[in-house]
Amino acid sequence: MTDQPKIKVGVLGATGSVGQRFVQLLADHPWFELTAVAASERSAGKTYREACNWFLSADIPANIAEMTIQPIDTNLDCQLVFSAIPGDIAKPVEEKFAAAGYGVMSNVKVHRYDADVPLVTAEVNPDHLQMLPIQRKNRGWDTGFIVTNSNCSTMPLVITLAPLHRAFGVKAVIVHTMQALSGAGYNGVPSLAALDNVIPFIGGEEEKMVIESKKMLGTFENAQFTPAEFALSAHCNRVSTIDGHMETVSVAFHRPPADESEIVRLWQEWNPLPQQLGLPSAPVPPIVIRREPNRPQTRLDRDAGNGMAVSVGRLRKCDVLDYKFVLLSHNTVRGAAGASVLNAELMLAQGMLDGLR
Repeated sequence: MTDQPKIKVGVLGATGSVGQRFVQLLADHPWFELTAVAASERSAGKTYREACNWFLSADIPANIAEMTIQPIDTNLDCQLVFSAIPGDIAKPVEEKFAAAGYGVMSNVKVHRYDADVPLVTAEVNPDHLQMLPIQRKNRGWDTGFIVTNSNCSTMPLVITLAPLHRAFGVKAVIVHTMQALSGAGYNGVPSLAALDNVIPFIGGEEEKMVIESKKMLGTFENAQFTPAEFALSAHCNRVSTIDGHMETVSVAFHRPPADESEIVRLWQEWNPLPQQLGLPSAPVPPIVIRREPNRPQTRLDRDAGNGMAVSVGRLRKCDVLDYKFVLLSHNTVRGAAGASVLNAELMLAQGMLDGLR
């Protein structure tokens, strides 16, 4: 891909928390050129530096800071847009961009459950992208499309389950999440509500984990998605960490492995398509196994694989189901912007971005 011209891309909702991650990841991307940043009317016309309350640890990328923020309309100088706009306006906006011939890589929930929209984690279900010709036909779109990625708690779960599901068949899952504050956006949880506290409710999150896990671990056959059949119970909690979602997982299988070593071997040997293709954002390995009894830990392990790997540890027998383990993932990188960028890399490598605008 190094001898090919870069694909022009834009970010919708570029000043928000996930939008900032998109900007950070795309500023010096080897395959994509960030040519447009778009946001609400109150930000449009300002430079990105002026309009953005930048709160990531690194500075605003110098080549983006003086770019002028544009309105969110279909006059953007790019072929592909990464959407991080609020959910209440996202549905018509994303559809308008797709109808105008843009590829839309959405981090927003509004199209995840549509029957003709792929919900993709690149390592888990890349074959679901085969739905796009059907999507275009259904909606009367010429070259545009919408591809979504999952919410930030579901993604690391399906990454750890995918190789196990194929080998043993997942029968039931119980998952408890301890989700970082950044998952609610910069202003999402007031400081006095978060400090010295755990909040045992995240609106809609538990339902998302159930629906999205089954869609991504399911099949694409006969021009339709068929969800995987297993029971999943999710308990989602907001905890006072900045970045990094931790989850404790218990899982039962239809054909249980003989011991923990079989699970470890599958995680270690798993080499899904993005890693085979050497995509720029694909972590190697995709699953990092921590053998210490007290790992993974949020502060120590959330940046594994440049924030794109999932760390697992404490694998052991479960007295209720078959096995249990702990996982950790960076929620705004792996669980949001980085996953969408990886999906776009996969599509580019497979020739699926040809012909856009």
